[in-house]
Amino acid sequence: MAMGPNYDEVVLTHGRFQAGAPLLNDVYFEITRFDTDAANILYSGDAVPSVGIIEFNKVNYLTRVGQAIYADTIPIWDRKSGKLTDFTSHFTFIIDTLSQSTYGHGLTFFLAPVDFQIPPNSAGGFLGLFNTTYTDSSHNQMIVIEFDSFVNEEWDPKFEHVGINENSISSAKYTAWNASLHSGDSADVWVSYNSTTQFLNLSWSYGAGNDTEGNYLSHQVDLREVLQERAIVGFSAATGAYAERHILQYWEFNSTLNVAEKSDNKSIGWKLAVGVTVPVGILILAAIAAFYIFWMRPKKPAEKQVETVALTSMNDDLERGAGPKRFSYDDLVSATNNFSSDRKLGEGGFGCVYKGYLSREGITVAVKKISQGSKQGKKEYITEVKIISSLRHRNLVRLIGWCHDQTQFLLVYEFMPNGSLDSHLFGQKSSLEWAVRYKIATGLASALLYLHEEWEQCVVHRDIKTSNIMLDSGFNVKLGDFGLARLMDHELGPQTTGLAGTLGYLAPEYVTTGKASKESDVYSFGVVALEIACGRKAMDSVDPNSDLGLVQWVWDLLGKGELISGVDPKLNKVFDKKEAECLMMVGLWCAHPDRSLRPSIRQAIQVLKFEGAGPNLPMKMPVPMYFAEPGDAEVSSGGGSITYTSIDLIR
Repeated sequence: MAMGPNYDEVVLTHGRFQAGAPLLNDVYFEITRFDTDAANILYSGDAVPSVGIIEFNKVNYLTRVGQAIYADTIPIWDRKSGKLTDFTSHFTFIIDTLSQSTYGHGLTFFLAPVDFQIPPNSAGGFLGLFNTTYTDSSHNQMIVIEFDSFVNEEWDPKFEHVGINENSISSAKYTAWNASLHSGDSADVWVSYNSTTQFLNLSWSYGAGNDTEGNYLSHQVDLREVLQERAIVGFSAATGAYAERHILQYWEFNSTLNVAEKSDNKSIGWKLAVGVTVPVGILILAAIAAFYIFWMRPKKPAEKQVETVALTSMNDDLERGAGPKRFSYDDLVSATNNFSSDRKLGEGGFGCVYKGYLSREGITVAVKKISQGSKQGKKEYITEVKIISSLRHRNLVRLIGWCHDQTQFLLVYEFMPNGSLDSHLFGQKSSLEWAVRYKIATGLASALLYLHEEWEQCVVHRDIKTSNIMLDSGFNVKLGDFGLARLMDHELGPQTTGLAGTLGYLAPEYVTTGKASKESDVYSFGVVALEIACGRKAMDSVDPNSDLGLVQWVWDLLGKGELISGVDPKLNKVFDKKEAECLMMVGLWCAHPDRSLRPSIRQAIQVLKFEGAGPNLPMKMPVPMYFAEPGDAEVSSGGGSITYTSIDLIR
């Protein structure tokens, strides 16, 4: 059992094995408060944590979707034994009809495939889970509990209802229910599944729980025939032409999957025979294969053999997991209309990114195609797939899948409708209002906190910049491009990695020594924070009368007592002065030339939330003084990977 930092949650997830004993795959968590810095829930669409609850939809806008999903996948059944999980879930929610006579559309609790994302055109009666292509299909692989507050004549009964849905927008079992009668009231819901009887049971009550009469549904279903072996679990809520407020206040979940291991004498004897015979056979085949490889076939360069081993190992690791899936090259050719130019989203030194649509999954994606013959591109492909496939956080771009087919290397990501941050700050896309900018800065900091402190290993990104910061439909941050990332032990200091990244975002000590660290990532964050506040590029000559870069220009403004004058003029002086000053001070603090005087990303977050004291910075920017120590990397040697602009993307 472990307590997460700064949020009220108890989590118990474990799998353990002893000879002759059941193998347990248990998941238990209880969340009494949904905090903004917690990594246990992934948010998409409009959904956001707010003062301890989850708000799913922006009620001032129409046709909205919001989802909140538990960050870890849940084991549902075991293919080898055929065993099914038992699970229970208890949650509390509110639907507020906002004193309107017509409202909609509802809130759901659901289990879905691990690669599920909000489908396009899924607002309104589709409840963020379906669309016209997939309203009733076994490909959906979903179980849904719906509190449906709007009657859609095409598939709903002729009244508002609570329903249990199996792979369909239509409820297999339902009962009448009226949202307006309990508008603003907290509903307590219990969902349970019994693997022996295969009954999914649902009950709910309001207030003191004395109105449960008739508030009960039951549906018999074999989850092995509906769900994948592992699933995600969470909530989805949607509005359409009419709106209502959807709130989640509390969530508890418990599941147990017991897999018995047989150990009778016959099975032991059989296993012993196999244990002896199979290895001998394998040794013989291996000897023949080795003879062929080393004597009959032309020898491959050592580098090619290492790459092949790396790809094979990656295949094995990923295909055993429950994360990103492997796509065929033909799947991605079809999804992108043969990588047509009108689908191109961007182009860089290692290849192009295309918009695609996976018809089987019913989702829009971004497909990154590595240029053929790019050795550095292939190295970054392997790094990215291995690292990002293990990470799950609401502010990280989600890797949906991957493909390498002989000479083709491709990555499939969730599609970001609002593109990259640099296109809004410096490009042709709409300028961002201040509240959105501040949310982006804190969201990026939250992603770094997860990478630096909250995952099992420390992940140093090494290429934090505005073109690698993507924005979803709600302008929520999604940090991407992990091709240069490195894994490090939490207790270790800076590690020699070779110089890589983008000029303007590189910490001075990293340039000098070639040693990447959490502090060099924090420096990059500081530069981005200043770009967000000032609307100016890190490498541009900010002042036409001088050659100062962005960091030194802002520091000079601090010395003159004119810090606020550096805020982006495109905001037309419409911004929160206290937040702007805070963001710029934190930006300078993080971009301090002396890495020992920079804050940790956790300290930076505390100041951005006005929960900690701000930095005491000198009025003049210190001069960095770093000298390479014996044994430090020679950063001028080959293998460096530096980008000069966010447009080139040449590394």
